[in-house]
Formats: sequence, structure tokens, C-alpha cells
Amino acid sequence: MTSFRYPFFMLGVQPTFTMPPPSTLYGHVASALGEWFDPTGVHFAVHFIFEKRVLEIEHTHVLKSATGRIPGKGDPKVLEGATNPYQREVLFRPKLTLYLNRPEWLDAFRCPKYPVVLGRSQDLFTYTDIRVIDLHKRNEFYVEHTLLPYEFRRYISKGIAVLMPQYLDNDRQRFPHFRQFIVLNRRVHVRDFIYPGDNKLSLWVDPSAPAVDGDQLGLVFHAWTSDEETSITA
Repeated sequence: MTSFRYPFFMLGVQPTFTMPPPSTLYGHVASALGEWFDPTGVHFAVHFIFEKRVLEIEHTHVLKSATGRIPGKGDPKVLEGATNPYQREVLFRPKLTLYLNRPEWLDAFRCPKYPVVLGRSQDLFTYTDIRVIDLHKRNEFYVEHTLLPYEFRRYISKGIAVLMPQYLDNDRQRFPHFRQFIVLNRRVHVRDFIYPGDNKLSLWVDPSAPAVDGDQLGLVFHAWTSDEETSITA
């Protein structure tokens, strides 16, 4: 299972994004490398699926400083508090395919420096397929179960617009940068796109992914730095 908590949501239930935010993917890659890396020039595409979204019960201990002594023992109190139960949305049996334009990092994923997790620290993952593939540019493709730039709203009417953390700036005490994206949890063929003019899109496609109705899986690459985003998705 995994869960990607909505930021700033503190009321009784913790909903989850249905797609890992870019900042989560950055941390995932950094854990394999064993260090924070300069995101400039590093681009990623994602394909993410899960079987179902369910609720589980968790709890937190809300603590505060205490005075006095522990009844029956006489030891001085340091902290006291209460248990706060709440519901958390989790994604059951998730599967992530992550594309990176860094083939030289292959060995880091074969022998990651830190435990492989995605989401919370207890959400353990394992790598089942690590390889270098050659992508091809095509103007016939389909996209599915992926993260799209918000600018794609001019082409498709499917998907959900969300505000996600894109990157946490470690040079500014992990200051979060947010960006709008479209979460697409279904399949859309390029023939179903709506083009405002004659400038049709072409995308990198993965020739190793299953073809559907003659189309190959299209990949939309993103950057972790905002000033690169426009050039990557144009």
C-alpha cells in the first residue's frame, strides 16, 4: 500500500493523491542515489496504477509539556497527551513505472543506498525491472495513468486538475514549490485530443510497452525546476 497525503489537510481524514507528486518522486530517486541531487536537466515521466483506494484507521499522539508526577510512581512528568484516531486513504497494490533521462544512474537503482519506499516511510517497494530503453518520437500514441502538465487542458477534457508539490528546495529549508498538473487515471488516444490549430503534438513513446489499437504508450516528461517545464512539454 501507499499514500500521498494532501498538504495542509488536517480534518479527521487524510485523503491521498492518486498519483505520486513530483516532490515524492524526487525524494524516491534521491534515496536510491544516496544524496540530494541537482534537479536541473533531470527529466522524468511516470506511469502509475493501483487496484483500489481504501480507508484505514491510524492514530497520532498529540503531546505537550507536562508538570507534576506520574500517579503511583512519583516520577516527574515530562510529556502528556492523548491519542487522536483518524482515517487515511491508501492505495492498494500500487505499481510505478518511472522513466528518467539518466541511464548512468542504472546501478544506483540496482543497489539503492536506502530502503525503497514510495509515500510514507512504511510503504516499502521493490524494483522488479531496471533497464535502459530507447524511446522514439511519434505523433500517434495514447497516454494513460500518468501526470500531465496543466497546459494539456487545451487538448483533452479528461483527467483531474490538482495542485501538487513539485519540488522541495533544500537550500531554503525545504521550501515547497507547487504547480498545477492533470492527473489522468484512464486511457486517452491522440485521435481523441482536441487541437485548437494545426500544431499537433508529438511525444516520446515506449516501444516496449503494449500497443493498443496500433498506438504506443506516449510519455510526457516533466522537470523538477519550473523554468524548464515549458520546454519539456512543448
